[in-house]
Amino acid sequence: MKFALFSFTLILLLLGCKKKNDQPIEPKIEFKSISATAVQQFNNAVVVKFDYEDFQGDIGNKNPDIFQLSVKDSRLSNADWYHIPPMTPDDKTLHIKGTYTLELRPLFLLGNGAAESTTLTIQIKDAAGNLSNAITTPAITITQ
Repeated sequence: MKFALFSFTLILLLLGCKKKNDQPIEPKIEFKSISATAVQQFNNAVVVKFDYEDFQGDIGNKNPDIFQLSVKDSRLSNADWYHIPPMTPDDKTLHIKGTYTLELRPLFLLGNGAAESTTLTIQIKDAAGNLSNAITTPAITITQ
C-alpha cells in the first residue's frame, strides 16, 4: 500500500514538474498600416508597416543573399522575397518584438487596362525555417 502511494505521489510530482512550453516557435506578424491604397504606376512606392514578435529572435540574417520576407502580389503566381537584417545582436536567442517598415518599389500595371487592383500578402521566415502567419494588405488600386 505504501509502495502504491509512493509511486502515485512520484508520478504526480513528475507530471507536475513538466515544463510547459507555450511560446510558439514560429514568428507572428500583424498588419499595422499601408502608405497608400491608390498609386500611380512607376511613381509611388508603397510602404507597409507590420508588428512582429518572435520568442527565439532568429529573424533576419547578416548575409544579404538570404531572403526571409515574402511579398506576394495577388496578380502574380509567385512571391518576391526580400532580405531582413538581423534583429538580435550576434544571433542571440531573445524574445523580440517591434514594428517593421517595408518599403516596396513602385507598383505597375500588368495588363493593358488603365487601372488594376491588387493586395499584397506578407510572411516572414525565421532562421529555423518557420513561417509566420500571413497578413494581407487592403486592396491597392494602380493607375496609369
